[in-house]
Amino acid sequence: MRKAIFIDRDGTLIEEVGYLKMIEDLRFTTRATRALSIFHELGFLNIVMTNQSAIARGILSEKELKKIHQRLKILAEEDGAPVDDIFYCPHFPGGRMAPHNVECECRKPKPGMILQAREKHDLDLQQCYVVGDKPSDLELARNAGATGILVLTGYGAQTRQQIDPSVSVFPNLYEFSLDLKKKYSATSALKNNHD
Repeated sequence: MRKAIFIDRDGTLIEEVGYLKMIEDLRFTTRATRALSIFHELGFLNIVMTNQSAIARGILSEKELKKIHQRLKILAEEDGAPVDDIFYCPHFPGGRMAPHNVECECRKPKPGMILQAREKHDLDLQQCYVVGDKPSDLELARNAGATGILVLTGYGAQTRQQIDPSVSVFPNLYEFSLDLKKKYSATSALKNNHD
Protein backbone atom coordinates (compact mmCIF):
# COMPACT_ATOMS: atom_id res chain seq x y z
CA MET A 1 0.00 0.00 0.00
CA ARG A 2 1.10 3.54 -0.70
CA LYS A 3 1.22 6.73 1.35
CA ALA A 4 0.26 10.31 0.54
CA ILE A 5 0.42 13.87 1.75
CA PHE A 6 -3.10 15.32 1.44
CA ILE A 7 -2.53 19.03 0.91
CA ASP A 8 -5.14 21.74 1.33
CA ARG A 9 -5.05 24.11 -1.64
CA ASP A 10 -5.90 27.69 -0.59
CA GLY A 11 -3.74 29.07 2.20
CA THR A 12 -1.51 25.98 2.30
CA LEU A 13 -0.20 25.11 -1.16
CA ILE A 14 -1.13 28.42 -2.79
CA GLU A 15 -1.71 31.91 -1.39
CA GLU A 16 -5.15 32.59 0.11
CA VAL A 17 -7.00 35.10 -2.11
CA GLY A 18 -10.63 34.43 -1.16
CA TYR A 19 -12.36 32.70 -4.07
CA LEU A 20 -9.65 32.10 -6.66
CA LYS A 21 -11.19 32.93 -10.05
CA MET A 22 -8.28 34.26 -12.07
CA ILE A 23 -5.40 32.01 -13.09
CA GLU A 24 -3.10 35.07 -12.77
CA ASP A 25 -3.81 35.16 -9.01
CA LEU A 26 -2.43 31.65 -8.52
CA ARG A 27 0.77 31.89 -6.48
CA PHE A 28 2.46 29.18 -4.42
CA THR A 29 3.22 29.77 -0.75
CA THR A 30 6.93 30.06 0.20
CA ARG A 31 8.93 27.19 -1.35
CA ALA A 32 5.79 25.06 -1.62
CA THR A 33 6.95 23.41 -4.83
CA ARG A 34 10.23 22.42 -3.14
CA ALA A 35 8.11 20.82 -0.41
CA LEU A 36 6.24 18.79 -3.06
CA SER A 37 9.57 17.56 -4.44
CA ILE A 38 10.74 16.52 -0.96
CA PHE A 39 7.50 14.63 -0.27
CA HIS A 40 7.96 12.77 -3.55
CA GLU A 41 11.58 11.95 -2.72
CA LEU A 42 10.33 10.43 0.55
CA GLY A 43 7.91 8.19 -1.37
CA PHE A 44 4.67 10.11 -0.78
CA LEU A 45 2.07 10.95 -3.40
CA ASN A 46 1.12 14.65 -3.48
CA ILE A 47 -2.68 14.83 -3.43
CA VAL A 48 -4.51 18.15 -3.22
CA MET A 49 -7.84 18.15 -1.31
CA THR A 50 -9.94 21.27 -1.64
CA ASN A 51 -13.47 22.46 -0.80
CA GLN A 52 -14.67 24.55 -3.74
CA SER A 53 -18.06 25.89 -2.69
CA ALA A 54 -17.52 28.68 -5.26
CA ILE A 55 -19.09 26.23 -7.75
CA ALA A 56 -22.28 25.73 -5.72
CA ARG A 57 -22.36 29.48 -5.05
CA GLY A 58 -22.20 30.28 -8.78
CA ILE A 59 -18.90 32.18 -8.49
CA LEU A 60 -16.95 29.73 -10.66
CA SER A 61 -17.82 26.96 -13.13
CA GLU A 62 -16.32 23.47 -12.92
CA LYS A 63 -14.74 24.09 -16.31
CA GLU A 64 -12.96 27.21 -14.96
CA LEU A 65 -11.87 25.32 -11.84
CA LYS A 66 -10.39 22.52 -13.95
CA LYS A 67 -8.40 25.10 -15.95
CA ILE A 68 -7.01 26.55 -12.70
CA HIS A 69 -6.04 23.07 -11.51
CA GLN A 70 -4.43 22.23 -14.84
CA ARG A 71 -2.36 25.42 -14.56
CA LEU A 72 -1.43 24.61 -10.96
CA LYS A 73 -0.11 21.18 -12.02
CA ILE A 74 1.86 22.66 -14.94
CA LEU A 75 3.47 25.37 -12.77
CA ALA A 76 4.40 22.79 -10.12
CA GLU A 77 5.85 20.42 -12.72
CA GLU A 78 7.91 23.24 -14.22
CA ASP A 79 9.51 23.49 -10.77
CA GLY A 80 10.13 19.73 -10.74
CA ALA A 81 7.31 19.18 -8.26
CA PRO A 82 4.67 16.62 -9.26
CA VAL A 83 1.04 16.97 -8.14
CA ASP A 84 -0.23 13.40 -8.43
CA ASP A 85 -3.94 14.13 -8.07
CA ILE A 86 -6.45 16.82 -7.15
CA PHE A 87 -9.79 16.11 -5.46
CA TYR A 88 -12.32 18.88 -5.01
CA CYS A 89 -15.75 19.15 -3.42
CA PRO A 90 -18.06 21.46 -5.44
CA HIS A 91 -20.94 21.21 -2.93
CA PHE A 92 -22.43 23.67 -0.48
CA PRO A 93 -25.96 23.25 0.94
CA GLY A 94 -26.56 27.03 0.95
CA GLY A 95 -25.44 27.45 -2.66
CA ARG A 96 -27.71 28.48 -5.54
CA MET A 97 -26.40 26.18 -8.27
CA ALA A 98 -28.08 22.78 -8.64
CA PRO A 99 -27.03 19.98 -8.47
CA HIS A 100 -24.21 21.18 -6.19
CA ASN A 101 -26.32 22.89 -3.51
CA VAL A 102 -26.62 19.71 -1.42
CA GLU A 103 -25.31 18.11 1.75
CA CYS A 104 -22.56 15.69 0.68
CA GLU A 105 -20.01 13.26 2.05
CA CYS A 106 -16.99 14.92 0.45
CA ARG A 107 -16.95 18.44 1.91
CA LYS A 108 -14.15 18.70 4.46
CA PRO A 109 -14.10 17.75 7.33
CA LYS A 110 -16.10 14.74 6.04
CA PRO A 111 -13.70 12.10 4.72
CA GLY A 112 -15.32 11.46 1.30
CA MET A 113 -12.44 12.87 -0.80
CA ILE A 114 -9.83 10.94 1.17
CA LEU A 115 -11.84 7.73 0.86
CA GLN A 116 -12.00 8.23 -2.92
CA ALA A 117 -8.24 8.82 -2.97
CA ARG A 118 -7.61 5.72 -0.86
CA GLU A 119 -9.61 3.62 -3.30
CA LYS A 120 -7.99 5.11 -6.39
CA HIS A 121 -4.37 5.05 -5.16
CA ASP A 122 -4.39 2.06 -2.77
CA LEU A 123 -3.37 4.15 0.25
CA ASP A 124 -2.65 3.19 3.84
CA LEU A 125 -4.26 6.15 5.63
CA GLN A 126 -2.30 5.54 8.83
CA GLN A 127 0.87 6.45 6.93
CA CYS A 128 -0.72 9.59 5.41
CA TYR A 129 -0.69 13.23 6.50
CA VAL A 130 -3.29 15.96 6.00
CA VAL A 131 -1.70 19.42 5.88
CA GLY A 132 -3.85 22.53 6.07
CA ASP A 133 -4.53 25.91 7.62
CA LYS A 134 -8.08 25.41 8.92
CA PRO A 135 -9.78 23.38 11.68
CA SER A 136 -11.66 21.44 8.95
CA ASP A 137 -8.31 20.10 7.64
CA LEU A 138 -7.35 18.81 11.08
CA GLU A 139 -10.82 17.31 11.62
CA LEU A 140 -10.54 15.66 8.21
CA ALA A 141 -7.29 14.00 9.33
CA ARG A 142 -9.00 12.71 12.49
CA ASN A 143 -12.05 11.48 10.58
CA ALA A 144 -9.87 9.60 8.09
CA GLY A 145 -7.36 8.14 10.55
CA ALA A 146 -4.45 10.17 9.13
CA THR A 147 -2.07 12.59 10.91
CA GLY A 148 -3.10 16.27 10.88
CA ILE A 149 -0.52 19.03 10.44
CA LEU A 150 -1.26 22.75 10.79
CA VAL A 151 0.63 25.36 8.78
CA LEU A 152 0.59 29.03 9.75
CA THR A 153 0.06 30.34 6.21
CA GLY A 154 -3.49 31.31 5.13
CA TYR A 155 -5.79 31.11 8.17
CA GLY A 156 -3.27 29.06 10.15
CA ALA A 157 -2.47 31.68 12.79
CA GLN A 158 -6.19 32.05 13.65
CA THR A 159 -6.68 28.28 13.63
CA ARG A 160 -3.78 27.80 16.05
CA GLN A 161 -5.81 29.52 18.79
CA GLN A 162 -8.65 26.99 18.40
CA ILE A 163 -6.88 23.65 18.25
CA ASP A 164 -5.55 20.93 20.50
CA PRO A 165 -1.98 21.89 21.53
CA SER A 166 -0.80 18.37 20.67
CA VAL A 167 -1.20 19.07 16.92
CA SER A 168 2.13 19.65 15.12
CA VAL A 169 2.43 23.19 13.79
CA PHE A 170 4.85 24.51 11.12
CA PRO A 171 5.36 27.98 9.59
CA ASN A 172 4.58 26.60 6.11
CA LEU A 173 4.45 23.51 3.92
CA TYR A 174 8.17 23.71 3.17
CA GLU A 175 9.17 23.68 6.86
CA PHE A 176 6.97 20.62 7.40
CA SER A 177 8.66 18.85 4.46
CA LEU A 178 12.10 19.52 6.00
CA ASP A 179 10.95 18.10 9.34
CA LEU A 180 9.52 15.01 7.65
CA LYS A 181 12.77 14.51 5.74
CA LYS A 182 14.72 14.73 9.01
CA LYS A 183 12.41 12.12 10.60
CA TYR A 184 12.80 9.76 7.66
CA SER A 185 16.60 10.18 7.63
CA ALA A 186 16.73 9.41 11.37
CA THR A 187 14.49 6.35 10.93
CA SER A 188 16.55 4.93 8.06
CA ALA A 189 19.82 5.60 9.97
CA LEU A 190 18.38 3.71 12.96
CA LYS A 191 17.25 0.88 10.69
CA ASN A 192 20.71 0.62 9.06
CA ASN A 193 22.35 0.45 12.50
CA HIS A 194 20.11 -2.49 13.41
CA ASP A 195 20.63 -4.38 10.14
